Amino acid sequence: MPIARILFTMPLPEPFDYTVPEGMDLVAGSCVAAPVGPYDRLGMVVDVLADQPGTNRKLKAVTAVYDVPPMSAAMREFLTWASRYTVTRPGTILAMALRAREALVPSPVELRYQLAGPPEGRLTPARAKVLEQAAALGRVSSSELAAAAGVSSGVIKGLVGMGALEEVEEVVDLPFAAPNPDLPGAVLTGEQASAAEELREGVRKGGFAAYLLDGVTGSGKTEVYFEAIAELLRSDPEAQILVLLPEIALTQAILARFDARFGAAPAPWHSGLNPKERRRTMREVLHGRARIVIGARSALFLPFRKLKLIIVDEEHDGSYKQEDGVTYHARDLAVMRAKLEEGAVVLASATPALETVVNAEAGRYIRLRLAARPGTARLPQIELIDLRRAPPEKGKWLSPLLALSLAETLAAGEQSLLFLNRRGYAPLVICKACGEKLKSPGTENWLTEHRYSGRLVCHLTGYSIAKPATCPKCGAADSLMGVGPGVERVAEEVRVLLPNARIEIFSSDTAQGGEATRGIVERMAASEIDVLIGTQIVAKGHNFPNLTLVGVVDADSGLKGGDLRAGERTYQLLSQVAGRAGRAERPGRAYVQTYTPDNPAMQALAANDRDGYLAIEREVRSELGLPPFGRLAAIVLSAPTADLADKAALEIAAAAPNSEGIELFGPAPAPITVLRGRHRRRFLVKSPRSVDLSAYMAAWVGRLKLPSQVRLAVDIDPYSFL
Repeated sequence: MPIARILFTMPLPEPFDYTVPEGMDLVAGSCVAAPVGPYDRLGMVVDVLADQPGTNRKLKAVTAVYDVPPMSAAMREFLTWASRYTVTRPGTILAMALRAREALVPSPVELRYQLAGPPEGRLTPARAKVLEQAAALGRVSSSELAAAAGVSSGVIKGLVGMGALEEVEEVVDLPFAAPNPDLPGAVLTGEQASAAEELREGVRKGGFAAYLLDGVTGSGKTEVYFEAIAELLRSDPEAQILVLLPEIALTQAILARFDARFGAAPAPWHSGLNPKERRRTMREVLHGRARIVIGARSALFLPFRKLKLIIVDEEHDGSYKQEDGVTYHARDLAVMRAKLEEGAVVLASATPALETVVNAEAGRYIRLRLAARPGTARLPQIELIDLRRAPPEKGKWLSPLLALSLAETLAAGEQSLLFLNRRGYAPLVICKACGEKLKSPGTENWLTEHRYSGRLVCHLTGYSIAKPATCPKCGAADSLMGVGPGVERVAEEVRVLLPNARIEIFSSDTAQGGEATRGIVERMAASEIDVLIGTQIVAKGHNFPNLTLVGVVDADSGLKGGDLRAGERTYQLLSQVAGRAGRAERPGRAYVQTYTPDNPAMQALAANDRDGYLAIEREVRSELGLPPFGRLAAIVLSAPTADLADKAALEIAAAAPNSEGIELFGPAPAPITVLRGRHRRRFLVKSPRSVDLSAYMAAWVGRLKLPSQVRLAVDIDPYSFL
């Protein structure tokens, strides 16, 4: 019998061998079920081998093969590469590609009912009511029809027996509508048309190519890459397209734009989908019927049959970095997946990451520039407000100039946006009597006060309690005080300043789920909101034509800490926020409140000198050998006690391989030293770009034999240093 080598969707280091029963047709990439211990597990065939005579191996047999197309060679190679690059067991990576096991079987069916003909026999009033509803509703389920008519399901069955209704089996998971690339697109400007034609030419040519679509906010990047999508749909009837977005919140808005351009919404993929929606998307992707998929970073692991174009929208966004479980950066993996699929990848941003800019300047990416907004729209004028010279009034957070501008904007019938990247009412709650700072149990994280819900919340662990009436430490009554501003506190100040204004808060607390997010965005776009106050969710690609004023309440918060990209991230975020203003006929302006107006990021923002700022960043990082001119990796370990964490850290340090060019820093307590009751220690590894850092980390981890209470995570190219 032939032997199938099967990799399971489990954290196992390698595939296992099974016999292939007679008559079962398996090839590399087939999805199968096979026994692991007492249970059948989902796996993928890595290879099919002829049995070696004389080995007398007692192997179990493959239980079943799923009737789906096998994973392509490019997909299998991508999974192998991702496993090696992220230093993750291959079975764990495979589990990310086969998250919806139900998608491997045909869609379930359900019985539905429709009118069949004149009834044979007397009609009761209840039966007559059912037939009346069936005529109005068409083909519906028994429960829907019974509820509409106000009867029991037995009445439905009786009408079937009389021949008045008929049962019809209907597939539950319907295919997605096919996109039409020949519908008219937007009228493009000269530079938009030039960029679009270069993308179209690249798609027609085929093969791997990487593009940086570098356009200022509001320059029409989406319309440009729509043209590349249309060209691929026309030229290759089997090609599939993936559009990655940094936030679920953006998905609903851009789905409508796809629907308008191509006459059909793409297949969605993100964590907000229910199991039914997830299995539907994955099944259609597997069979090649979903031509366009739009989703968050995990969509990159979907088993496409023929993926030929990947769009990474807002490629600079930190949300593309997966921090939990398998750590990876979707932008970097998207480039590799496009290369293995021999397709094109488009990285689109108004503020591209330094890594992307360096790759473009080195000729590895083709750079397409969009330097202007179309029509009469212009980039907003940005002014820094030095809070050392023009501070807010005591107990307030808005400077006099920003407060006055809000009033003027409201009087002119225009909209304002205030940005503060802190949820809740106050980021710290302190006891006025004893000075106690309220923290999440088992951590050093402060609790954030949420005034609208009356609760104190840890945004890192999710811990939440009702705000106590007395201090938990000293027992003093009414002594707990919120310190610092969150978006709720700013909203409170604006309501006093503009009592007649329509004010809403836009954060993950107020926009939980796609419907809530879409509602806020639609109300803002329809000018039903006068002042929108939000966290970084407001910076993500929204288009509000009547928005003319943007105010950044605290521009300095992102500059704190030891993050090597702090300045770059601050510039990107504030530039994106400011870019929401003046996207139509009316000119826009942005005020940035800061205590550090001389910071290079702030100066570049005011001067609209992105390239000048990146030149400074490039010089500093090049001198220090930091990304993109060097490489970093991290090991974070955690243990239930500080002593065990320290002991394990010393063992890990002693096992580090010697290698030329490698610099090892640590172990040291992580900035968040205690998290969920576990004590954390951190190593940082720096190397030249010529070193295979993933292989070095894999060799290091492979030497370790740690106690079961110690957990270890490897992060290649870390973006978080907490």
